[in-house]
Amino acid sequence: MSHVRLHLLSAWCLGCCFLGLAPAATAQPEVDGKPDSSAFIRIPKDTDDWTRHFRIGALVGMNISASFKESGAFNLSGNNPAAGVFDDGYVLEDQTGNAGGYTGYWGYNNASQYDAVAQTLQMHSTTSYSTTGSANADGGLFPGFEMAYGDNLWYWKHARVGWELGFGLLPIDISENSSMSATVNQTTYTFDTGGIVMPPAPYPGGFSGQGEPIIATNYTSSASQSSGTVTSTHSLDVMLYTLRLGPSFYWDLTEHVGMSLGAGPAVGIVSGDYKYNETITAGGVSARNTGKIGGTDVTFGGYVNGTLMYHVQSNGNADIFVSAQYMPMGDATISGGGREGRLKLGGQLYFSAGINWPF
Repeated sequence: MSHVRLHLLSAWCLGCCFLGLAPAATAQPEVDGKPDSSAFIRIPKDTDDWTRHFRIGALVGMNISASFKESGAFNLSGNNPAAGVFDDGYVLEDQTGNAGGYTGYWGYNNASQYDAVAQTLQMHSTTSYSTTGSANADGGLFPGFEMAYGDNLWYWKHARVGWELGFGLLPIDISENSSMSATVNQTTYTFDTGGIVMPPAPYPGGFSGQGEPIIATNYTSSASQSSGTVTSTHSLDVMLYTLRLGPSFYWDLTEHVGMSLGAGPAVGIVSGDYKYNETITAGGVSARNTGKIGGTDVTFGGYVNGTLMYHVQSNGNADIFVSAQYMPMGDATISGGGREGRLKLGGQLYFSAGINWPF
């Protein structure tokens, strides 16, 4: 939690710095004969000022990264040797129903699977693997959406002081590719091919079972363990929802240009999936493993922002705005079964543009 507090302190310090560097602006309307009073003067309800505003715009987020971690033993999804599906071939039921215990509906991938002397064919099935490793990935630019509502309550010198509530929506997809060593468990299934002319690899037999070489469907099996590698693509495909609330300071720099600064606490909700697509290789045999882990995490931080507005009409209620925002937060994690995806939000920056309506 200490790093979150540090981010919050940094955001507030930056906000104070921005306020200290703010340019002089046109004075606010005189209230009680004290236009430059250092006291906070309540804005009268019957003032002609536009005190409230609502804005909506497009958002771009950046400086967001992720880390991925695996540790433990993992079973493979889609592994189904009981149905006759193997990593390097298949032995299935043909249209004869495997009459006499033989089938023509079989196939294999590599010549190394066939032993011509013993007249046997080996199929392999990777059952599980164990590994420990981690990898990092940097994100790019992520387009999104934001909106904000606020109100000015006081005059303070040349500024109008109020509050602003903001909401952001940012889809994030960060991926990484890496390779790790692993201990791989495999089962070898041996089929008798005696009495047939073995077709060269790769051979894909068909369902008909007619006019094709047939092999016995019974087999012997043995388990083994060996060193291998896991080549992986990991990704975080999530939605980041942000909510912020804090004081705001507004200046009319000229008749057509206004500026506001704000700072305060923020909360983020990260919801989505940690996805993995892996190829496990050992002994010249490769197997695929895919899946995803869903999750939601809440993280806290702070924000500081600056907004520049161009008044399309000096006495109208439509502005075009551009805004920059720094919103450091703690990390958000999606994990399960020895896998962890961590979204790092400690330095996120936002740039936005859209339309602001004062009223």
